Amino acid sequence: MLDVCLLGSGGMMPLPYRWLTSLMTRYNGSSLLIDCGEGTQIAIKEKGWSFKPIDTICFTHYHGDHISGLPGLLLTMGNADRSEPLTLIGPKGLERVVNALRVIAPELPFPIIFREIQGAEEEFLINGYRLTAFRVQHNVMCYGYTLTLDRAGKFQLEKAEKLGIPKKYWSRLQKGETISEDGQTYTPDMVLGVPRKGIKLTYCTDTRPVPSIVEHAKESDLFICEGMYGEKDKEEKAKEHKHMTFYEAANLAKEAKVKELWLTHYSPSLTHPEEYMEEVQKIFPAAKPGKDKKSVELDFEKDES
Repeated sequence: MLDVCLLGSGGMMPLPYRWLTSLMTRYNGSSLLIDCGEGTQIAIKEKGWSFKPIDTICFTHYHGDHISGLPGLLLTMGNADRSEPLTLIGPKGLERVVNALRVIAPELPFPIIFREIQGAEEEFLINGYRLTAFRVQHNVMCYGYTLTLDRAGKFQLEKAEKLGIPKKYWSRLQKGETISEDGQTYTPDMVLGVPRKGIKLTYCTDTRPVPSIVEHAKESDLFICEGMYGEKDKEEKAKEHKHMTFYEAANLAKEAKVKELWLTHYSPSLTHPEEYMEEVQKIFPAAKPGKDKKSVELDFEKDES
């Protein structure tokens, strides 16, 4: 099961009822942040979640509304006597940008691991899931992210017995381990059926509609996408500043055949995104307006009996 919380849904500047952009996920005791805008700490506290399990923070890009909450979060982690390493992932310039922000947090009791994204796409394997960064189109280098929980096929008892695989190895093979002992090698594919459907989450903000988004969001269980503007007369402004309208996001969701769309990263002038949803849902019926602390638990599909 993957816990997902949209901590902040605002763009450009925080508002009394809307923090700046940030997403948090929890899986198997590990927590990940994508972006860390102003107010992220408060949103985590309001949600009732913890800073302690956060082991990875990803950045789409380095505009202030996506990273301005980082120095305070690092200080909070340090004041809590954290000793575990923290991994940061982001576009080129990551270490330089973060170290500039750390002027106010120069000494931390934990190490920071910097992983700059290489090229137009890169995959990271983290704590049992796959995280794929893919380039989008903003006025600075910017990436979207897809988080995938793969799921192996069901254990095939008959195959294991037919091949004479000792029972003591079954659980290890089921967990994906390859075993070489007593002159024999056993691999998971020897006892597992075809891979089952996993869980897929895609998140992108600050971009124009580009093919890479459809490619990576394809058949996502949840697609969280920027909708800077709901007003239809803002289309030219969206193009000029390399952002998206609600309707462009809905068309991406439709083309990618996702299960559900949450809009986010609203312009400060957009106070009531729900007012535009009727038109958005004509394009993609499973579209919803994102809001701070909007949450969902994504679970694996039940096996057919």
